[in-house]
Amino acid sequence: MKHLKSLLTISAVFIYGVYQPPQVAVAAESESCQKPRFSNVGWTDTIATTSTTMAILSALGYDPVEINLSIPITYTSMKNGDIDIYLADWEPSMADSRRPYVDAGDVEVLTPAAITGAKYTIAVPKYVADAGVRDFADIATHADKFDRKFYGLEPGDAGGGLILDMIAKNEFGLGEFELVESSEQGMLSQVNRSVKREQWVAFLAWEPHPMNIEYDLVYLTGGDDYFGPNFGGAEIFINVRRGYMQECENVGALLNNLKFSLAMMNEVMGGILEGEAEPEQIAIAWMKKNPETVDKWLAGVSTFDGKDGRTAFRNFFGF
Repeated sequence: MKHLKSLLTISAVFIYGVYQPPQVAVAAESESCQKPRFSNVGWTDTIATTSTTMAILSALGYDPVEINLSIPITYTSMKNGDIDIYLADWEPSMADSRRPYVDAGDVEVLTPAAITGAKYTIAVPKYVADAGVRDFADIATHADKFDRKFYGLEPGDAGGGLILDMIAKNEFGLGEFELVESSEQGMLSQVNRSVKREQWVAFLAWEPHPMNIEYDLVYLTGGDDYFGPNFGGAEIFINVRRGYMQECENVGALLNNLKFSLAMMNEVMGGILEGEAEPEQIAIAWMKKNPETVDKWLAGVSTFDGKDGRTAFRNFFGF
């Protein structure tokens, strides 16, 4: 199949509003809709959902573009009309970051959520929890063993912002801690090294993610005021720039249909992290094994030129 994506790296944000979708998609769209522009912030879950969605759109005759951006630049770019779609709006942890853009009407949040049952907060390996660290309030008591460090994601990540806020306020006695900001891969490399040596480490963790299978983790209690209840219980929403759903209703119909299960996410993300193949190929392989899910995603969705979407998808990938 043709290459699915054009990459543009921009060196290095978040939002809330509710869009009520139309019930019937328009059959054919204008030329301006043929190249939907996706932001990918580089998290494995975002790579999984973006690769899946772009593969579908390619089969429907679109030419999607993937742009690698930080979270802050993502939302600035949506405001400026340079990005159309972002698939990884984790709520409630990102609410403060995205609120200005949604309040201004520059970004719309599609409801209901694309992923439910997620969580996002600080975790430790089980051997650390067994030694007495099961709550945020336990961390400072063992500050030396943690080397007074938390490990997080890239600068601008909402979870990292919450940790920095706790440190600034000396919440839980954490005022002497620092946040080591990195990429997802960099953070997990540190976790992997620590686990192999049974060293103490506290880091941002979330589900869906294969880390929940690879490592024996314990999510800490006590962080409700920062990360929210139920271990940072989260829903993941699709965001679009202002007016996109009205301009490109067929792509919008697909976006409204997209619902990703935790099981699907863990499987696809696992393949991506293991480097089994390119992300879009892993996503396509999953879709071939789960055609009934794809049929739900393509309900009421046509090709770019107005033909039946389900037929085109199956023909394109040789189902």
